[in-house]
Amino acid sequence: MKSSIRPMIGADKAAVTAILRALPEFTSEEVVVAEEVIDSYLEKSLSSGYHILVVEEGSAVAGYVCYGPTPLTSGTWDMYWLAVDAGRQGQGIGRALMAFAEERIRESDGRLIIIETSGRPQYEKTRRFHMSQGYAEIGRMADFYAPGDDKLFFEKRLR
Repeated sequence: MKSSIRPMIGADKAAVTAILRALPEFTSEEVVVAEEVIDSYLEKSLSSGYHILVVEEGSAVAGYVCYGPTPLTSGTWDMYWLAVDAGRQGQGIGRALMAFAEERIRESDGRLIIIETSGRPQYEKTRRFHMSQGYAEIGRMADFYAPGDDKLFFEKRLR
């Protein structure tokens, strides 16, 4: 099936929200925050500080990525969210979204990408994915999100 990556539009919000709600990694509170970020992007576009792309397979949204420049830095970007429909995981969609976002960041003179994620067991697959894409764990803040839920930091240097 032919897939394409493009900027998110308002009509994509319901599909992206459904993907997030169906994934066990994301709590209901995290989905609310993701929706707030999406709403900011849809209202203000890139002036929101976010870039949001979706991957479409056929006419269905199969995943999305949200990233943006880190304020008060030179060439550092944050990768905020990446999610792929549970039934389509393992097919290269996440890799394609990540590579596409990284290329856009390179084109914007990005030199460093930071990912912050949870240390909860539900995020093990997510952490393995990041490492498989060339990201290295560079730090851990114990009990950041809650007791027993560390905040992990990953980086990828683009130059």
